[in-house]
Amino acid sequence: MPNRLIHEASPYLLQHAHNPVDWYPWGEEAFAKAAAEDKPIFLSVGYSSCHWCHVMERESFENPEIARILNERFVSIKVDREERPDIDRHFQEVFVTMNGRAGGWPLSVFMTPEKIPIYSATYIPPEPRYGMMGFGELLERIADTYAADRATLLTKGKEVLEYLRPKATIKATRITEDLERIAAKQIRQLYDRRYGGFGGAPKFPQISTLWLATDLAMLGGDGELRRIVGHTLEQMTRGGIYDIVDGGLCRYSTDEEWLVPHFEKMLYDNALMARMLLRYWETGGEERHRELAFEILDFLIDRMMEEDLFFSASDADTEGGEGGYFVYDYDEVIASFREGGIADPEEAARRLSITPEGNFEGRSIPRYRDRDGRDDPELTRAIEILKNIRSGREYPFIDRKIQSSWNAMAIGALFAAGVHERRYAEQAVRSLEALEGTMAAGMRLFHSTIRGREPSAHGFLEDYVWWGYALHEGYQSTLDERYLIRSVELFNEAIRRFYADGRWRLDDGEFRQFAEDADTGYPSAVGMAAWWAAELRTLVDPIYEKFLYRTLEVHSYDLMRQPIARLTLVEGALRFLRGDRILKGRPVILEPHRAERTHLGYPWVRLRTVPEEGISLCDNRSCFAHGESFGEVAKLLETE
Repeated sequence: MPNRLIHEASPYLLQHAHNPVDWYPWGEEAFAKAAAEDKPIFLSVGYSSCHWCHVMERESFENPEIARILNERFVSIKVDREERPDIDRHFQEVFVTMNGRAGGWPLSVFMTPEKIPIYSATYIPPEPRYGMMGFGELLERIADTYAADRATLLTKGKEVLEYLRPKATIKATRITEDLERIAAKQIRQLYDRRYGGFGGAPKFPQISTLWLATDLAMLGGDGELRRIVGHTLEQMTRGGIYDIVDGGLCRYSTDEEWLVPHFEKMLYDNALMARMLLRYWETGGEERHRELAFEILDFLIDRMMEEDLFFSASDADTEGGEGGYFVYDYDEVIASFREGGIADPEEAARRLSITPEGNFEGRSIPRYRDRDGRDDPELTRAIEILKNIRSGREYPFIDRKIQSSWNAMAIGALFAAGVHERRYAEQAVRSLEALEGTMAAGMRLFHSTIRGREPSAHGFLEDYVWWGYALHEGYQSTLDERYLIRSVELFNEAIRRFYADGRWRLDDGEFRQFAEDADTGYPSAVGMAAWWAAELRTLVDPIYEKFLYRTLEVHSYDLMRQPIARLTLVEGALRFLRGDRILKGRPVILEPHRAERTHLGYPWVRLRTVPEEGISLCDNRSCFAHGESFGEVAKLLETE
């Protein structure tokens, strides 16, 4: 007998629809039941491709005894964090405040019907393990304490909520060009000189760090920062975190050398990684960086797209085991290589890191041992054989949710690639039209839906800012003025819904909390709002500079103190300090040079169509050079 989640659209919630737990979706019905029956609420937040979410489901939510306790003594609510980032963000902050460390998924929160938190954790084992109490025992203890000493729990919970309340005063300081030096220093300090990347295991791609390091290298001619980016990209794309068989990047590596990933693939990671590889190539990288960017985009188009819109994620697990689709048995590979005509099967396997002992639970995650492996025709044939082996396996579960912000990231990357290869621009145009047709109603954007169903969740700040990103990549790719017009409409709507004197709210609904300025899995919505304001200042009207300035001012103290945590906002500050460069001319003159513009040695060069003869070189205040040809003006920019 399914529970109430059977009526939901979220693939993650539907995964739990047949649990013996009497799950409720987030809504008034659950809170009213808890209040009427005087029960605490158990909130579980996760997402469809989360490995430890699956583990906790198998161990606890499918356990009849644990389900009995939950059903008798609690009201249980399931939330898809990708569908409701506002709920997730609020309770992640609750977790940090209660536990003094970062949270994660699955997130487990106990609270009153009035949403006052009383206990929080992440993964909880069914029996005592890892120094943790077993889930069943914990449930009984919380329920007993709630009945016997509720006043103490409420006092502590209210203290947590009071701590989270936004502070009335804002610390501000002057943003100076020292920001470049401080940010570069902090990037170098975190850089792993042996394996690339930043910090220790687990390692995430941290595209924001790579992007800003690339900008800083251009601004200051910093060869060391350039090497940091190149080394990190090399290590990631030759590591197990990058799937050399199907293409695409896994979410993170469990070890410091990028070998063993959690095998889920997220749309946002792949969209941003494709754009980063392309940017590195544009600013002086090798042809293989462009090829890798295209390979990722092709993976998204082939595996993660339907009717021009992109799905959210693919799972790490296959048939209940992590990574089963992705890894290889040595004997199976050697036999297939022999049958496929590989001259030296053992050597080909060795060069692809496929060994008798394996590198993941006795089996092998393929990766290139040497830098030139991608260019070897024999290994190319071997990869095709590995792909053929996979074709007989069950493909991991795909979360077919359509999410506005992540689709916009992918569309932006397609537009950027489309400057260099037309088919990607054509796909970007189709995908943007599909996104508009599915996830927008005039100025109102929606956050997520399932293909074929009407969206109901209204858009968050991140949906608007990433939509703006896609539109501006679209304008630079096509010079179609309609993209700028739509950008202005959506930015003005975002101002109305989310902006409050330099602060940006994550949502305008139940929690109305301010958005974080720190970059996490991908660039922060606040940082992208500053980026968007800078774009509109440059391409549309200087009036938008006031939104950029005020956003930077509100966050200036933390920005100058710890730029490494808010790298996208750092870019906005550097654009404000240094200004953009704009090449202005008629479309017929600019269009042939759209690709050439991306190779110019300044981070923020934009094209802007105007009804004038020749080409002008301008900054945000005035035009200071004019020429008859693009090459003539571009040379002036390079020597500026």
